[in-house]
Amino acid sequence: MRKTRAKGATNVAGRPPNHFYHCIYRPLSIRAQAAALHLRGRIPVPTAQDRRLTPHVGWGILPAPSMNKCKGNAGSPGPVTVNTSTGTWVQIKGQISRRVSIIAVIVASLVADAAWGQASAGSSPAPATNASTASGMARGTRRNNRAPATPRNPVPILPALPAPNDRSFYASNDVPHGRVEQVNYKTSAGADKRMRVYLPPDYDADAGKRYPVLYLNHGGGENDSHWSATNPSSGGFANFILDNLIAAGKARPMIIVMPNTSGVVSGTPPKPGEDDACSREYLQDILPYVDSHYRTRANRESRAVAGLSMGGFVVLNTGLTHLDTFGGLFVFSSGYWPDQLPAFEQNIQPLLSQANINDRFRMPIYFAAGETDIALLNSQRTLAVFNNCGVRNFWVLSSNGHEWLNWRRYLYQTAQIMFPEDR
Repeated sequence: MRKTRAKGATNVAGRPPNHFYHCIYRPLSIRAQAAALHLRGRIPVPTAQDRRLTPHVGWGILPAPSMNKCKGNAGSPGPVTVNTSTGTWVQIKGQISRRVSIIAVIVASLVADAAWGQASAGSSPAPATNASTASGMARGTRRNNRAPATPRNPVPILPALPAPNDRSFYASNDVPHGRVEQVNYKTSAGADKRMRVYLPPDYDADAGKRYPVLYLNHGGGENDSHWSATNPSSGGFANFILDNLIAAGKARPMIIVMPNTSGVVSGTPPKPGEDDACSREYLQDILPYVDSHYRTRANRESRAVAGLSMGGFVVLNTGLTHLDTFGGLFVFSSGYWPDQLPAFEQNIQPLLSQANINDRFRMPIYFAAGETDIALLNSQRTLAVFNNCGVRNFWVLSSNGHEWLNWRRYLYQTAQIMFPEDR
């Protein structure tokens, strides 16, 4: 005659049954242990006696509304009282393994663990954080709750940097050479300005061909001549770097515009919808002049902006806020100072939180700095704003510091991934 559990019987144990304790309860966190014990009051686990009485038969469970009464500290659970007065064991006919019950308890425990954590977060005071950090954490949490959408543009393979002592990539080698022109123009504000323009070797050979444009910006205390200067300690050799890359088939022929932004570039992030003096000069004067005097491809996919140090703010203040104009952004040894970073994060949040933000970049935004660079921390902290919003990016940590030795290497690396639609 089969024995049955008497109605209203109570199972009291000093700890959960062995299979529950060793397979389910013990591996869980303290919080999950408490949740699991709570669930055992609602979903009794078959005891060894139950299993002996009904071999090869799985167990189903009718929930009991009564609660567990757990004594002892959180780290060492005390006696557990399971009230089954309103719930009974029900045999499930068929060849269902008892392991189904164990799996159900595991899943339920994990679900309860998550719910417990949410309830705790709602009732417990949050640790002190500043507004910028809190908002960044919240945005990161929201984005982590869903898989990122696949951007239209694939991530390019980033070439390796040249060795620090390698001079061959910017040497005047026996290859076809382009030329650098000096251009004078007047701004809308009435100022007389100057810029340098690099034209690739085949520019004059085909009068019908149009080219993408890289707008390349100098650093603080410098001017339009520095990127094409040929002094290793203070020059970029930009024309020779492109000549060599184009000859090797590693970069697409492009025009490089090197303006003089001294006096107009700012390290202060602009307010939403407002352009600083540098952005106004770019949009009202520099771009119209270049597009009207040279055979350019006047679309965002064919425009990139890069800059070193103070020139990096041109990328962030002008390029980032006008993604309908510039498709590629490259920041060399630059980033906002700590006192400006909260304003930048707040101002740029409406843009970076857009669901399709990665489609608005022609390719991942690029940040690079040297390991002894004075701008290293500012660069990393600024990049963190993009990371918090799930924006695709390249981060390159090189040797050496805040110097032309690095900036030439960064140009060599990034020129090879610019304008992939033209390849």
